[in-house]
Parts: sequence; C-alpha cells; structure tokens
Amino acid sequence: MVARHLRGMDDVEADDLLRLLDLTDHMAEVGRRANPKVPALRGRTVCNLFFEDSTRTRMSFDTAAKRLSADTMTLAVGSSSVNKGESLRDTVETLDAMGVDAFVIRHRSSGVPWRISEWTQASIINAGDGWHQHPTQALLDLYTIRTERAARGALGFTDLRVGIVGDIRHSRVARSLTEALGLLGASVLHVGPRTLMPPTPLAPSSDDLDAALGELDVVYLLRMQLERIDAAVVPSGEEYSRRFALTPERAKRLGDDVLVMHPGPMNRGVEITVDPARLPGAVITQQVTNGIAARMAVLFDLLGGVDTEVGS
Repeated sequence: MVARHLRGMDDVEADDLLRLLDLTDHMAEVGRRANPKVPALRGRTVCNLFFEDSTRTRMSFDTAAKRLSADTMTLAVGSSSVNKGESLRDTVETLDAMGVDAFVIRHRSSGVPWRISEWTQASIINAGDGWHQHPTQALLDLYTIRTERAARGALGFTDLRVGIVGDIRHSRVARSLTEALGLLGASVLHVGPRTLMPPTPLAPSSDDLDAALGELDVVYLLRMQLERIDAAVVPSGEEYSRRFALTPERAKRLGDDVLVMHPGPMNRGVEITVDPARLPGAVITQQVTNGIAARMAVLFDLLGGVDTEVGS
C-alpha cells in the first residue's frame, strides 16, 4: 500500500478537512475521559524528527501518538549523528529501517517533507517546513473556530471573516490556514506591513488594522519574528505594535463573539499588549488543547486503516 501523507494543504480537499474535523471531535471526547487512551494504533510506530525548536507541536504530537497507544521515537537532533555530518536522507533511512510507520517532521527548509516521502514508505506529516506549510496547525485552528463559534450559536465557515495579522510573508501558519479556510468557503484578509506581505498575494490584504477590525469574526495574531525587526523590515517593535498589535483600545472594539487566536509562542508587548485572559473571545489556550485531538485525528486517519475503530 502506498503511504498517505499530510505534507501540506495540497494533500487534502474540503471533504478531507471536514472528515478530519469530525474525527477530531471523537478524539477530543477521548481526551476528556479519566483515562484518555485508546488502543487504536497499538503496534504502530511514530517517529518525531524536529530539526527546529518546538514546544507545542512536538509535545502534542508525542501526546497524541501515546493516547492512541502507538510507540514513539523522538530524535534528539542536537545529540544525534546529524552533528557528525550524517545527511538527512541517511538519517531517515536509518530510522526507517527500525520499522517506522509515520515520520513527523519539522525542518527549517521548505519542501523537506516532500523530499523525505521519496525515501520511505512511511507516512509523512509536516510539522512545519520553513516558510511553507504547517497543516496540523491549520487543522487545529479550524477545529477551534468551529467549536468556539458553535458554542456562540454560529455554524459553518461560509460566512466567516478571518483577519490574519502580522508577518504573512514568512509565516507557514498563515499560508496553511489561508488555504484551509479558502477550501471551506471562508473569507480571509491579510493585515500587516506591506514589507511583510508575500510577493504573490494569497488573499486580499490591508495595512490598516483599525479599519479592518469591525468587519472580522476572527482576529488571528501571528508571532512577530524579532529578527524581522532587527533586519529593519519594520521600523521598530514600537512602531509595529502601534499599528498592528491588539492593544487594550482595539480589544474594546471587539464584540464578545469575536475570536482572538494566536499560534504561540506570544511576544507579549509586540503583537499583543493586552492580557488575553481578560478577553471574552480569546481561545488561545483552547488552541493548545485542541492541538492534541487534531493530531490524534491525523495520525489515526493516516495509520488506522479502514477497518480500525478508535476504541473505547
């Protein structure tokens, strides 16, 4: 059987996303149990290959695999043969020989998950590649939007208006989420400095957050990578915050039903200068919680097989 992958949004269609969202519902229910573990992937092995730092994504993938009873392997890149000059291909093929069913890969170079899929029959899940894609972040964000809006009496994505604010050009989160929302019929507006917009637009854009706020159902704040400030892509952190941060004044203009999201980690005082805990629409903690269920859904969808049940 040829392995299936989740390397980017090109690997899914709208029906796939809706199926994964429904499956995430089941996984979230598992997570609420006193013993949040099922035998669905017993005998399967998931290998986490993180060539960049990560807290949320790496830990949630590890937790997701264990809750499905899969065996896990995590390569500590800093103490591996990579530091001796071993190539990425040799590393993957060595681990593959140990019986890996899925590789979860994060790498600083765009396109690496596609290249790895040429070297192994295992499933490949992209946990972030360069500026390119981060599909499981998009899935957990879609799930958070769906569940939180449903709790507020709003259903579906068709009339949804999402503003993604910040460094669009260098954000794999923005790219994947924009594509995913588009597949489900939502409207996306990119807001940020013109110097941080991609050369080929992914969505309509604006450099005026204040003008856009009143039209949005979701305000999605991206982490400002501080090296962009150092490189003078924006004049200064203070100038960026003045124009594009969610400040207390801007927060007062948001209705209680407007969701405020952030992929983490936050630069407090840069992209957000208000305490998120004080915002009725802030769902940033829920995003972290939902990340485990969403990644359980992806692992089960790729590795579970058509005859496998989630279990009880």
